[in-house]
Amino acid sequence: MKPRSDYFSSGLAFIAGSVLVLIPFTILVITFNYPDVLRNPAGEILTRFHAAGSALIFAWLAFALLGFPLLFGYHRLGQLLQKDHPFAGFATFIGLAGGLVQIIGLLRWVFVVPVLASAYAGTDSQVVKTSLESSFMLIHQFGGVLLGEHLGQLFTIFWLISFSVILFQAGLIGKAFAGFGLLSGFIYLLAQAELLATVIPGFPVWEPAGFIGSTLWLIWMIVLGIRLMGKGSGVRHKE
Repeated sequence: MKPRSDYFSSGLAFIAGSVLVLIPFTILVITFNYPDVLRNPAGEILTRFHAAGSALIFAWLAFALLGFPLLFGYHRLGQLLQKDHPFAGFATFIGLAGGLVQIIGLLRWVFVVPVLASAYAGTDSQVVKTSLESSFMLIHQFGGVLLGEHLGQLFTIFWLISFSVILFQAGLIGKAFAGFGLLSGFIYLLAQAELLATVIPGFPVWEPAGFIGSTLWLIWMIVLGIRLMGKGSGVRHKE
């Protein structure tokens, strides 16, 4: 019999992490046109970043770090389920890895991009500007597209799909909510096409996939958190 407090703490972590990341995300959407800005020309991004000042750097820092409660939730829930569902341990490891690489990718906006943006704004040499644009694109493709968006999102989707099945098998969620998790993961997976389009021009892309998939994932996480907190407090949910 798992202690109810363990379910409650993991549920609270899922809710807190999901809600907290929405705050800097909303700020970035309003002030930096995120995520659409990610596909703009390098010079335009660097100029806009420098003009926004330190407030934008702190927004990126918050976006990177405020999701940490989700990692605690992944870890705690995995501990609760891995004894009866051994695959939960591996899925938890993948989920944690996904969260960490996303954090690393986001932190490039805090410790790398500001340096490039300042140098870009401080020179009139087109040769230097071109060199800085190339440096930005290299870091952007590696830290952003490869780590944060590809591996980070892919590992997160793996965790989402795996735990939709595991939680259903454990009797913690019903068929409808498990199906919602699987659908969310599938839609989120379609966003990977946009990443391939950055290196394969003309690759077919469904542009809303990233926004819809990530939104459905956050909704699923919040609802899961509520259900786990309910189990921790003895409240039963109807499917």
